[in-house]
Amino acid sequence: MRGSDDTGRSGTGTGTGTDGDRDGDSGTHSGTDGGARTGLAAELGTGLGERATLVQFSSAFCAPCRATRRVLGEVADMIPGVTHVEIDAEARLDLVRRLGIERTPTVLVLDADGRVVRRAAGQPRKADVIAALGAAL
Repeated sequence: MRGSDDTGRSGTGTGTGTDGDRDGDSGTHSGTDGGARTGLAAELGTGLGERATLVQFSSAFCAPCRATRRVLGEVADMIPGVTHVEIDAEARLDLVRRLGIERTPTVLVLDADGRVVRRAAGQPRKADVIAALGAAL
């Protein structure tokens, strides 16, 4: 997605979910057991989308977070099987630290198994979110 990834580089967030906790697979790797779907989903406190999940980390006084909520909600409503989940970063500092979330809004795109396939910080454009979902669908 457009914006900057959590390393502070501008451009496209390209987290692939291959570096373990940094990209949010909860330390549960999906080999043949398919166990990754329950790891991050359990920590999020909600179910994952059938095809993909847009996870947004927000804070109470973050104006770009409100705009991001609207964009992600519109995309989730537009694409069947995609769910939008918003996490209050201040209330979930444990998860924020473990996933390496450094600013809000930060958006993680999870595939159907709950693996992070993309991540980006900052307010995304709708077209960029749709393009990022391509990696998850």
